[in-house]
Amino acid sequence: MSTVSTAGTVLETEEHQALRAAVAALGKRYGRDYMTSVVRDGAHPRELWTEAAKLGYLGVNLPEEHGGGGGGMAELSIVLEELGAAGSPLLMMVVSPAICGTVIARFGTEDQKRKWLPGLADGSLTMAFGITEPDAGSNSHRITTTARRDGSGPDADWLLTGRKVFVSGVDIADATLIVGRTEDARSGKLKPCLFIVPRDAPGFGRSRIDMELQAPEKQFELVLDDVRLPADALVGDEDAGLLQLFAGLNPERIMTAAFGIGMGRYAIDRAVDYARTRQVWKEPIGSHQAIAHPLAQAHIELELARLMMQKAARLYDDGDDIGAGEAANMAKYAAGEACVRAVDQAVHTLGGNGLTREYGLASLITAARVARIAPVSREMILNYVSHQSLGLPKSY
Repeated sequence: MSTVSTAGTVLETEEHQALRAAVAALGKRYGRDYMTSVVRDGAHPRELWTEAAKLGYLGVNLPEEHGGGGGGMAELSIVLEELGAAGSPLLMMVVSPAICGTVIARFGTEDQKRKWLPGLADGSLTMAFGITEPDAGSNSHRITTTARRDGSGPDADWLLTGRKVFVSGVDIADATLIVGRTEDARSGKLKPCLFIVPRDAPGFGRSRIDMELQAPEKQFELVLDDVRLPADALVGDEDAGLLQLFAGLNPERIMTAAFGIGMGRYAIDRAVDYARTRQVWKEPIGSHQAIAHPLAQAHIELELARLMMQKAARLYDDGDDIGAGEAANMAKYAAGEACVRAVDQAVHTLGGNGLTREYGLASLITAARVARIAPVSREMILNYVSHQSLGLPKSY
């Protein structure tokens, strides 16, 4: 049984609590040792991915008529959090079902839904997501990947040209959902368009980025050199603008929060178990407030982050995109900060043992930074809250 309580589940339905318990049991069967062995072998967690899909967890947020569970971000975030709390998070859940699956379910054509959603739900298909560019960073308004029609009329092909960086899992993805902009959007105002690019499309190149981060999901730079796509590769309306983009970005932030909360819970669990039994003087070290209080504080911060994540998921699932945007950013910020502090305190609690391979915490020092940096930095979230929530003038 987990040493960290899930007090937040009192706000969840019985179905949510049952889902949480079932996923926790699945995660426990795999655990941290499984994930570290996958990383060591340079492999992917296919066994866990396949079993989670078979049990209906990967597509729990997707429409029932397309093979999903008919739930939403509330359910999908529970799945990722509990897998993370067991030490075996599936980062591609943030990308494939949460971002890409949601965008296609909300804005895709019927043909796109039939082609992609059943596979995304049962795990047989995986989709990556490319938005960040080398020269744009956090400034999505500087995206230079352009799409232009090769001909006239609604059936004309698209030609996609540009570069993307830090795209997760392209090596295992059947396609990548690429964020570009129409070529005539030269006024500087963002007019994003989303395109499904098959992995074998001519002109679609990838190169792996050498990361210090130890994770099964590899990071890639993409080069799109006049990638020819059929007219129906466009997802949604060419003129829909930010609505379609944020239909994917808000779930991304919610799921990143789940990723951070799960990781933080795992770290605190390990530290609490250690502090209960590690005895240097008369009593276990957990009896000393210098050890106990920081762990208690980390637990509180994780619980608070979960509450904001639950709020964001509820707002999103209820169709309140504006309210969900604020809450999702706040949840991602809170979870990222809580995760980093939880991992730091867990390692510190174990002392030298916290840096050994045996205890499996040292690798989390780098991994925890993912929740703080990606997919949007804490500074950009503070910018968002400053001018969107507080009404302060923009600094950029």
